[in-house]
Formats: sequence, C-alpha cells, structure tokens
Amino acid sequence: MQITDSRDIDADRATVYAALLSPEVLKACVPGCKELSGTPEDGFEATVVQKVGPVKATFKGLVQVSNQNAPESLTLSGEGKGGAAGFAKGGANVRLEEIESGTRLHYDVDAKVGGKLAQLGSRIIDGFAKKMADQFFETFEKVVEGGADDEAAAEDADSPEGDAGETAKKGWLKRLTS
Repeated sequence: MQITDSRDIDADRATVYAALLSPEVLKACVPGCKELSGTPEDGFEATVVQKVGPVKATFKGLVQVSNQNAPESLTLSGEGKGGAAGFAKGGANVRLEEIESGTRLHYDVDAKVGGKLAQLGSRIIDGFAKKMADQFFETFEKVVEGGADDEAAAEDADSPEGDAGETAKKGWLKRLTS
C-alpha cells in the first residue's frame, strides 16, 4: 500500500524537522499510541492500540529514523507485532520544502500487514492505512502550529511568564525543539 501526499505547515523548516524527531510530538500524533520512548539515534519503542475492522490489537514495536538530512528530509520506518492479530510494518519518506507560509511536508508512506489483519482484505487495509497516515500528519500539523496541546497551553497560561494567547500555545513546542 502506497500513500503520497503533502501538508503545508505554518512553521519554519527547522521547527518541523525537530518535531519529527521529538518523542513527545510523535506520541501525540500516532493514533492509538499509549507509550513511546527512545531517541532518534537509538530508535523509538512504541505501544499502539488499534482496531482494524473487527480486529482490535495492541502492537508493540520499534520505529527507526534513518536517511537524516537536516532540515530537508528523513525516513521513519517501523514494525509492530500484534500477537494473534498479526503484524504491521511500513515506512515514511518525509521531505521538507520551504514555502512562503512556512514549510510544505511531503510524505510517501509504504505499509504492509500480515496475519489475521491481512485476511481482512486489501480494501479495508488500504482504507485503514490511508486513514492512519492522514490522522498522523493532520495531528502533526496541528501540534507543530500550536493548536493541539490544550493542556500544555493551559499550563503555560498559568505560568508566571506567559499569558493565554498565541505565545502560550506555541511555547511548549519551542521548549521541546530548543
């Protein structure tokens, strides 16, 4: 299954690139992610709970970052095992392009499944894979632009150095990436 798309993000390229390497940002963006730890150098370990058609499974796996060319491109690849449900593996080649309004994030996703999941049929799997990729990059766009983490924004608003405005919303990501 191949998925290719792009998103325009209202942030500079270095900020977008740093966010792609942040475990906190990735955890917030991966649909169904319960745990995510690690570093870009050693890889990230993740636990993700997903329901694909009638099959619900907890996947445990590893995500590796490779082909890093900061701040222009990188590759995210991973594989998760879901016990009796089977496995899911795939990767995303991400390319960042400077545009007038910020950064255009291009992605090419390749996904494969096996086990019970593969028995669901390509139409269900293809639709699910596209939905997951769209959700990840839509959430990523919101997180980077500062509108997805209301709790952190609220914490910033309560802090002595911030107010509840735009600065507070964007402040949490800037702390993560600086």
